Amino acid sequence: MKKFLHYPIFLVAVLFVGCATDEDTYISPSNETQLEERLTALYGSPDYLAIPSSRSLNSIPNDPKNTITEAKVTLGKLLFHETGLANNPSKEIGTGTYSCATCHHAGAGFQSGMKQGIGEGGFGFGSYGEARVKSSEYLATEIDIQPIRSPSILNTAYQDVMLWNGQFGGTKTNEGTEARWTEGTPKATNNLGYEGLETQAIAGMGVHRLKCDLDMLTDMGYKAYFDAAFPDVDEGERYSELYAGLAIAAYERTVVANEAPFQKWLDGDRTAMKDQEMKGALLFFGKANCFSCHNGPGLNSTTFHALGMNDLVGGDVYGEVDDATKKGRGGFTLDPNDDYKFKTPTLYNLKDVHFFGHGGSFGSVKEVIQYKNNGIAENDAVPTANISPLFTPLGLSDEEVDQLTAFVENALYDQNLSRYVPESLPSGNCLTVADSKSKEDRGCN
Repeated sequence: MKKFLHYPIFLVAVLFVGCATDEDTYISPSNETQLEERLTALYGSPDYLAIPSSRSLNSIPNDPKNTITEAKVTLGKLLFHETGLANNPSKEIGTGTYSCATCHHAGAGFQSGMKQGIGEGGFGFGSYGEARVKSSEYLATEIDIQPIRSPSILNTAYQDVMLWNGQFGGTKTNEGTEARWTEGTPKATNNLGYEGLETQAIAGMGVHRLKCDLDMLTDMGYKAYFDAAFPDVDEGERYSELYAGLAIAAYERTVVANEAPFQKWLDGDRTAMKDQEMKGALLFFGKANCFSCHNGPGLNSTTFHALGMNDLVGGDVYGEVDDATKKGRGGFTLDPNDDYKFKTPTLYNLKDVHFFGHGGSFGSVKEVIQYKNNGIAENDAVPTANISPLFTPLGLSDEEVDQLTAFVENALYDQNLSRYVPESLPSGNCLTVADSKSKEDRGCN
């Protein structure tokens, strides 16, 4: 990590004299100094917020029971996009048509491109998942769909529990919730003792109708990849959903937004952020108080807050939202103090997303910032007593809202997430999604 250096006086003069009118391009050194000082005051050093390269496996948070290795990441990257794992569908027509990436796609910041991601039973894809709809071959009750928006896997190495309610994860944050790890449900996977990413990936193999075994993996060209990733595991256990899940989780931990402009600025590139974004950063870590919830390198956290946002509603929503889902963390812990609280998501790579909040009730980053600036809950079903004390009016001007939006949308945007997508699969199957319309949309034969 490069050290933070201040501009020499003569360079400051050149910038002000030659470029004073180009506010969008050049950063005021005084603003930059203020941001450095603010981050140092908050964290001891701006470097605290730096995300390591996805290749720095020892620097990325690891699950002690599933150490990240290159072989695991290589395997997990392939399996995450492998439609051939769709081998346990509810209808035969769904075989080989979906993958983990169907609902966590790089083109949508590793979220779903639509309000509700659809795995099995979806039809079509568009450019980034925005055109996926329910297949006419399926009833609404037969499709693989969740009653809440699909969260991103980006930067999730910095969270030890997964899902909006944090129900997946058998350590740390979920210590004390063991009574809720109900046998016969996906939550029982917590008993394996892994952190959230590993637990979710293992449980997700069953939840999302994915399956693998030795014969299938051999036919698809994956046996050697499993052998390299898990050489110390008995061959009788190695080729299974458990180890597929562990490989997928290892890969997910390396999906980080370390090439975003803010990250480049932290690494010493003084041209990485524009002045409008710099002013937004000062607001983020200052007056707007965003850092209180969105902290750490991923600008997420393993904290839960009730902000009174709406649940999934509207004519484009499939299925009913059950009470447990509406109550968020409280629906899992059964603690009334946790009711209507949802996990803090990452703020990286939101520019490609068109639905925000756990219920997709906002259409842009600016709308969310305006909502938080106003500090008025939109969901009347959430009791005032449950609303987070941090959800109060911020007093930002229209100009400041624009500056904060510029920081979140642009400075936190990694333009190269395609590096996490394989060029092809050993099986020769289509990447990500493979129903007939999706093949047409993505040019896969």
